[in-house]
Amino acid sequence: MNGRIEEREIALLAGIDTGGYGIEHSMEELKELAKTAGAEVRGIFTQLRQSPDPATYVGGGKLQEIKEFAGQTEATLLIFDGELSGTQLRNIAEETGLKAIDRTNLILDIFAGRATSAEGKLQVELAQQKYRLPQLVGAGTALSRLGGGIGTRGPGETQLETDRRHIRRRIQAL
Repeated sequence: MNGRIEEREIALLAGIDTGGYGIEHSMEELKELAKTAGAEVRGIFTQLRQSPDPATYVGGGKLQEIKEFAGQTEATLLIFDGELSGTQLRNIAEETGLKAIDRTNLILDIFAGRATSAEGKLQVELAQQKYRLPQLVGAGTALSRLGGGIGTRGPGETQLETDRRHIRRRIQAL
């Protein structure tokens, strides 16, 4: 998957405390997962919230705090302790300039790095593609392919549609 963590990539961790489980334990586990994937964790951010923000998982103020800290620590990766929607991933990346992934993507990256047999590699890639498909979100007109082809009736397909088609074909091939 192109979201693979580079060796010694500097990462920050973020999670929300809904009061329903031990956030400290969960963040410590996420830190160990990040280290296993090859990331160097330089900061951990938590926020007390009843539920994740639908746009950015954490609130805007916390996201700004993370962005400023990332600038000071040269972090390039932000790992969230929870599952993010495609819209949240896009919004976080746009607002912070950081590559954002969630816990599931992190775990799949670890499996991808550890798979040795051809069958194991294919199984991990299949899992990654299936997980990634619903997370695809277009970035508006920037990904639109206007004009289409000769004899078509309007604008061409968007990059989002192309990406979805490519992933579906890859899933079928696997």
